[in-house]
Amino acid sequence: MAVVTGVAVIVFLIFRALPGDPVKMILGTHYTEAAANELKRELHLDESLGVQLYYHLRDFSIISIESDSKESQKKYKYTSLFHTSKNTVLVFKKPYFGRSYQSNKLVSDTLIESMEGTLWLAFTSMLIATFLGIFFGIFAAINYQTWIDHSLVTLSVVGISTPSFVAAILIAMVFGYYLTDITGLDMQGYLWETDPHTLEKKWVLKNLILPSITLGVRPLAIIMQLTRSSMLDVLSQDYIRTARAKGLNFSQVIFKHALKNALNPVITAVSGWLASLMAGAFFVEYVFNWRGLGYAVIHAIETRDLPIVMGGAIIIAVIFV
Repeated sequence: MAVVTGVAVIVFLIFRALPGDPVKMILGTHYTEAAANELKRELHLDESLGVQLYYHLRDFSIISIESDSKESQKKYKYTSLFHTSKNTVLVFKKPYFGRSYQSNKLVSDTLIESMEGTLWLAFTSMLIATFLGIFFGIFAAINYQTWIDHSLVTLSVVGISTPSFVAAILIAMVFGYYLTDITGLDMQGYLWETDPHTLEKKWVLKNLILPSITLGVRPLAIIMQLTRSSMLDVLSQDYIRTARAKGLNFSQVIFKHALKNALNPVITAVSGWLASLMAGAFFVEYVFNWRGLGYAVIHAIETRDLPIVMGGAIIIAVIFV
């Protein structure tokens, strides 16, 4: 809770320091002095910075004290716990992120809709990274100190060192543009596409391939090195030599005895990667035009739609915690 609160405070202060009038952004061509003053009162922009921060944190909190009115009930959709006074009540409520400056849509609705794409991308990337990382790690350990081992270790170092947005651009250009006739893949696309004739949504699984591979490059490289290191340690143990001395074939020794013990540190590392992948998906989604949480936040930054940016930052912080 303390970490999330800290993130909320920092994000609030950063965006309050940025130039630009949010009231003008929201009203646009409908700007009038009367409408601006009313909106300032509604958003508490006519209050001091400390009071604005209080309302900001109260909106994000799941437990708060609200006025016992139809307006508050409609805004926060809360569940009353008990009355703290005649006109106020302690409530359990959904976090309120405000409304988009561009569409006037609830920020929470926009972010929830975007989460599906990011979850699909993160889970698929994690599956690819886990299976290929373990496979290449075992292969490197079996061929220890050979050209195969050296090549795989070198490629893993490159994978760890390459930023995700650089890898996204290179993979999109090579496999989605220059080699598109061979691969059948496109530079950009989403999991669902609308048929222009029937207007029906159809599942386009191939659009998931390039962004998920791109996002999975870094964890794949780390998992490969972890598996290789762990396998080399296990293969030097006495019980492995005993198993070989009993006449068990090589594949039985590797997969039945060595692998299940070597995977312990790998599973521990994999369990912590999902949140990192969801946060790291921002630029990958943008390059591949994958409409997920990262794409929505970066688009909001371009259009200065600050409530969506702030809400996205809070959601990523909660996922990490």
